[in-house]
Amino acid sequence: MLDDCGRVADRHMTAALNWTAATRLNIREHDGLLAVTADPHGVFKLTKQGHVRLPADAGQAGHLSSGDRVLLVAHLDRQTVTVFPPVTLDRLVLPVLPEGEDL
Repeated sequence: MLDDCGRVADRHMTAALNWTAATRLNIREHDGLLAVTADPHGVFKLTKQGHVRLPADAGQAGHLSSGDRVLLVAHLDRQTVTVFPPVTLDRLVLPVLPEGEDL
């Protein structure tokens, strides 16, 4: 879930990746997804509490709002987290649901 400052509430994935407050990050949007990658030259970093904070332009590109629930997929070997916004999840899941079925 995203808070009003763009922080991703879950810290389990940053712990699984061994990311710390000193970890520099690259955050970019691609086809409605957000890719968060450990990058020594990255301009972003975790908060002191270990949260990923998504910059406003990335949140806008991903159509994210405060309180949105997102799917996080950690790629441990690539030191990357893919953020799936609700709009993207709807685009992926709704076409495969039987007609009339709702989540």
